[in-house]
Amino acid sequence: MSATLNSPLSCAISSSFTLQERKLRFAAQSANTSIIFRPRRCFPLIRASSGSSSSLDTGLSTELDAVTSYSEIVPDTVIFDDFERFPPTAATVSSSLILGICSLPDTKFRSAVDTALADSKCYGLESSSDRMSCFFNQALVNVGGDLAKFVPGRVSTEVDARLAYDTHSIVQKVYKLLELYSEVGVAPERLLFKIPATWQGIEASRLLESEGIQTHMTLVYSFCQAAAAAQAGASVIQIFVGRLRDWARNHTGDPDIETALRKGEDPGLILVTKAYNYIHKYKHKSKLMAAAIRNKQDVFNLLGVDYIITPLKILQSLKESVTPPDEKYSLVRRLSPQSAATYNFSDKEIVKWDQYSFASAMGPAAVELLTAGMESYVIQSKRVEELFGKMWPPPNV
Repeated sequence: MSATLNSPLSCAISSSFTLQERKLRFAAQSANTSIIFRPRRCFPLIRASSGSSSSLDTGLSTELDAVTSYSEIVPDTVIFDDFERFPPTAATVSSSLILGICSLPDTKFRSAVDTALADSKCYGLESSSDRMSCFFNQALVNVGGDLAKFVPGRVSTEVDARLAYDTHSIVQKVYKLLELYSEVGVAPERLLFKIPATWQGIEASRLLESEGIQTHMTLVYSFCQAAAAAQAGASVIQIFVGRLRDWARNHTGDPDIETALRKGEDPGLILVTKAYNYIHKYKHKSKLMAAAIRNKQDVFNLLGVDYIITPLKILQSLKESVTPPDEKYSLVRRLSPQSAATYNFSDKEIVKWDQYSFASAMGPAAVELLTAGMESYVIQSKRVEELFGKMWPPPNV
């Protein structure tokens, strides 16, 4: 498997190009430019319940009880801890999770990786890159299969970000993963496939969803990404609230972000609000996931969104905070289908998105953050393959 990501967005990391030149390159899908990868730590995710069913209307005991009555809380955590405090209901299997498993030899999931490295279909391949790709696929599926036995909900499986600009390759990768999941007895309805929200990734989502295969679009930083993914029928759309806020603190030149700031609004929260309202006003099936949450107020401002990925520190604070009925501030639902029905969109926001309009609407924040996010995924994938190359063959092969 190639160690580089051929990307029409790679020009976004060079200051020598104007935004218009970047957009033109984005639309042209240059296949000859390689990204320089910068490592960034990323964590797999586990969806969890609060362990309580109380609500605001019944004299709730904690803030966590309150927020879980409006949105499903997703702890931003590694797979190995905090099960008792936040019982998982679903999980994500990714390259970073595989690396975590390999660093903890005593974990119950290590045998899933060892079994993948002993798979005869893989070690019979002549090409080293094909062999490592096969091991990687099998490890993702073996761990995902174990997680599917452990959690009652769906397991989301990362699709290699090096394929993010090749619709056909994304679809074929998902078919292969589905085939492997079938071999370990996991039904398609228990699965999501996590795909970067490039235009090609969104087109892959459209094709897969038309066949009943559920997709999870990630690295969404702009309204055009969210709207196009909803039009494609993506099952889950994931927006990173805090990363947009961080970008706005250190950069200028993005019209949507500057408009939000002039109004005194947070660009990440505004994007989630707009995407949620679009999905519900125009009756799309997608569920919206808010990620990169920085504080409790972010959680409160997003109440009503389908999923909120929340760091453990914030979850613990919510769990420890009592909210009596006469609390000085009120936890209210901020997003609802009813409020979405009255939200007004401009004509340019309700277009049928195509590749050209999509590329034209991608502002500098979305371009740069999407590129950086995929760099992070790719560096993790490279590390897994390098590690497998050192671990293979296992002693019994």
